[in-house]
Amino acid sequence: MTLLSVFLSALFTANSYAQEKRNLTLKEAIGLSINNSKQLKGSKARIDQATAALKEAVERRLPEATVSGSYLILNKPNFDLKTKTNNNGGGSGANINETPSASQATYGIANISLPIFSGLRIKYGIESAKYLEQATKLDAENDREEIIFNTIDAFNNLYKSSAAVDLVNENLQSARQRAAEFSSLEKNGLLPRNELLTAELQASNTELALLDAQNNWSLANINMNLMLGLPETTQLNIDSTSLQDNVLLKGIEDYVQSGLQNRKDLSALSYRKKAAVTAAKATQSEKFPSLAVTGGYVALNVPSVLTVTNALNIGLGIQYSISSLWKNKSKVQQAEAREREVTANQELLADAIRLQVNEAYQNYLLSRKKIEVFEKAIAQANENYRIIKNKYANSLATTTELLDADVAQLQARMNYAYAKSDALVAYSRLLQSAGLLNATGTK
Repeated sequence: MTLLSVFLSALFTANSYAQEKRNLTLKEAIGLSINNSKQLKGSKARIDQATAALKEAVERRLPEATVSGSYLILNKPNFDLKTKTNNNGGGSGANINETPSASQATYGIANISLPIFSGLRIKYGIESAKYLEQATKLDAENDREEIIFNTIDAFNNLYKSSAAVDLVNENLQSARQRAAEFSSLEKNGLLPRNELLTAELQASNTELALLDAQNNWSLANINMNLMLGLPETTQLNIDSTSLQDNVLLKGIEDYVQSGLQNRKDLSALSYRKKAAVTAAKATQSEKFPSLAVTGGYVALNVPSVLTVTNALNIGLGIQYSISSLWKNKSKVQQAEAREREVTANQELLADAIRLQVNEAYQNYLLSRKKIEVFEKAIAQANENYRIIKNKYANSLATTTELLDADVAQLQARMNYAYAKSDALVAYSRLLQSAGLLNATGTK
């Protein structure tokens, strides 16, 4: 029974381990990162805030209505009612010299006010809120492009770390086999012991390099899982075909113009400039009076003294702040300064876009040239290893030369594998700098 339990436990563990593996394409990675990005959730919250601010600005057109009431405890006040009295001696009635007594009072007031003209402050407030809402949405689109690029970069890092593990592990098997062959030769007196030790040292160094490569892969795998919202223990198997670089490169000026037209951060600044201009107009409009239709209802009850009901009123109300004549100037200057600041930021960002596009374009061209160089380097390293191996077999080359040639062969293969995937990342950076990654990054 114990053996059966152990077997079932081992089987369950194996199944759980298998469930933690997942094949992953670049398109799937981008989709998962967008759906699970905490940064984009924050962007969505900022959009909701901007939308609520626009709704608040629109609601300023609606009537203002207030209701108030009070119950008061009074002392013994002195009343002197200035009313016209009847001096006729006949008839009965209250003594006009009698002073009324009141110990309490209640009243209620209801007012409603509908703005007709507010110096265009409401109109400009709505316009400004609309521009800021659009700017916030563009900020979210810019964040989305950043998420896409970071996913591509992380996907590439995971691929490179996985490729490094495979290549180093393959080289380690060759190094161990060579060390075993040298050990046999050394036992038969056909090889000096120092050459055996050199081969064994290379195998040990390669084993250490494999440990480093495996550690780098583990960290890259955890980082990718966190970005995608997957369990940290999930082992991702990268689809290397997703990193193929089939690009029809356009001219540099096309990318520059695309960046100036399509970059979401530059468009967001454009809307913020419009909002700043509108805010300046709203500030200037504070020097105009406000006009509103007003209406109300008043009810009052002072027992034994006075009762007022059905006191309705309607009319026009006007409000004008005379102090705005000398206080408004500084506010307008602040608003105009903010407008100039946004304009300066636009110009700075436009220059930065030109620089970023040119830098990304040159880096992509460099990555393509590296692929060509490393492709030749592989052929050269392979041929060099073949020659050194033949020389070593004929005692014309040392063990150190043979091992160095083997290391050079491994390094050339790793450089070529890295260069091909780095080219896609470089091209993705070019698309991002040109404002095109959001349109092509998920294809």
